[in-house]
Amino acid sequence: MNPKLASAPARLLAEQALSRAAGAPLLGGNAVELLIDAAAHYDAWLTAIRGARQRVLLENYIIRDDAVGREFRDALVECAKRGVRVAVVYDWLGCKGQSRDSFWRPLRAAGGEVRAFNPPQLGQPFGWISRDHRKLLVVDGVHGFLSGVCISQKWLGDPARGVAPWRDTGVALRGPAVAEMEHAFAESWANIGSPLPPFPTRPEPQEPAGSVALRVIATQPATAGMYRLDQLIAAMAKRTLWLTDAYFIGIAPYVQALASAARDGVDVRLLVPGSSDIPAVAGMSRSGYRPLLKAGVRVFEWNGSMLHAKTAVADKLWARVGSSNLNVASWLSNREIDVAVEDSGFARQLAEQYERDLEHATEIVLAPRRWRPHRDHVQSKVPYTQPRPRPMGGSSGRAAAGALRIANTVGAALTDRRVLGDTASGPLITGTLALTALAVVGFLWPAVIGWPLGAVAAWLALNFGVRAWRLRRRFRQRAVELDDPPQD
Repeated sequence: MNPKLASAPARLLAEQALSRAAGAPLLGGNAVELLIDAAAHYDAWLTAIRGARQRVLLENYIIRDDAVGREFRDALVECAKRGVRVAVVYDWLGCKGQSRDSFWRPLRAAGGEVRAFNPPQLGQPFGWISRDHRKLLVVDGVHGFLSGVCISQKWLGDPARGVAPWRDTGVALRGPAVAEMEHAFAESWANIGSPLPPFPTRPEPQEPAGSVALRVIATQPATAGMYRLDQLIAAMAKRTLWLTDAYFIGIAPYVQALASAARDGVDVRLLVPGSSDIPAVAGMSRSGYRPLLKAGVRVFEWNGSMLHAKTAVADKLWARVGSSNLNVASWLSNREIDVAVEDSGFARQLAEQYERDLEHATEIVLAPRRWRPHRDHVQSKVPYTQPRPRPMGGSSGRAAAGALRIANTVGAALTDRRVLGDTASGPLITGTLALTALAVVGFLWPAVIGWPLGAVAAWLALNFGVRAWRLRRRFRQRAVELDDPPQD
């Protein structure tokens, strides 16, 4: 860990804890450039692709058949035609309705290779749950990019209709981290089919690409490396923890980690979309504001078209950028890739961007409760607002928490605010209406319910049977190999 993040006696312990939590080593000698919004990303990505000499490895959740997607495909086609190895992984579900197999024919015809991650297949009835949510590009083993940006015109907005570009964040990398990114891509590629041939070894550079230390965290289903790291950073932050997330659905342990940090005097902030491309997720996100606000976490909603960035910055010394959202799907189910940067210069740059983003956001606050007689307040006659958060760090923690609450009150008064409304009844009303409609259909037209249930049961039975047959065949093959070892 960066020396400024921990005292000297605890430095090695912190380094070990971060490495074990993330499942990724700390790599020095890197150069990192912050990329803001899709236009900057696309320019940098296309420049690197058009200058490729050996190989282009692209892994992205959505590659859409529109003007942006075709520009990327055509650039890849030109690479393949001049002998550059081109390998593309896209997510089957992410690209469903976005692009068809015919979209990739020109690239395949030019010699490029394209694979879809996790299409429906027999023997994997719940396989569709796991998605490849990464946004990764590596060119010639030298230039690496990772981000929250997909390849779609949607990220650029629609100027003709007055729709602003989506707000998103990524990084461009050079140095040892790029080899880790190539390894992550190769693992995804081998997960789908035959592995890539070994890449030619590059001579060691005489000079490092930069001075930045970082970790490339390429998570896979059920590994939870990013979740463990997010929890650990929430526990280690001393002064500030500023989060940006597109689809925040806080689970209890992480919400508790943020609340505990806020009660201990840490300035915890969460910036989320004000209007989401997935309204149901926005509703679930808002339903989780109240416990955060009660603990002293400040919540802001973006006022633009869509906030899609996934970033974190702690104490202006540690920063994270990548594809992982703060929800169970990203933490436990999807393939994601992020970079955790332990460099004060980069962290300050990301913190400054965060402060600029808050200028275009509305803070969500709790409505003060009216005064009510209560035996704890009758004598003092002080209006009752809300229970005071209990700091957890002794007298210094209580002083820091008190100062932070004053600062938060002043800061909120100087920014746009909106009182948190009713966030609990909306999902319940929606669920009530949906279940009522389902009940009416079930009573009046039972076949409408019965046929889909029968189809689902038949599909699951077929998949379970195929999987059982494959496992049994594999077991028998192993038994035969043990009974008849090869003769010399």
